[in-house]
Amino acid sequence: MILYNVTVKILPEVAEEWEKWMKTEHIPDVLATGLFQWARFSKLLSLDTEDGITFSIQYSCSNMKDLHLYQAQFAQQLQKDHTDRFKDKFVAFRSIMEEIDFQEV
Repeated sequence: MILYNVTVKILPEVAEEWEKWMKTEHIPDVLATGLFQWARFSKLLSLDTEDGITFSIQYSCSNMKDLHLYQAQFAQQLQKDHTDRFKDKFVAFRSIMEEIDFQEV
């Protein structure tokens, strides 16, 4: 399983609006591409929030082919929608991870 992680630090004054928009529009739009099985939306608790509140959104897909298809056909417009709406009020970075199965010893 491939995890596509987007970490976003958003200014406190727009965090509530941003969180609502992510839950009601952006994350559903990403899932509507049909390339991800689920999304997980988390707020980081261990960081100073004075200059921003940090969130992590993880999307699960079956394989790299699906992720590349998402990046080629959908990511640019969805990221533009986010940037157009929240302009200079956030910073974001993306990472790709592969889930590793393990058995407890």
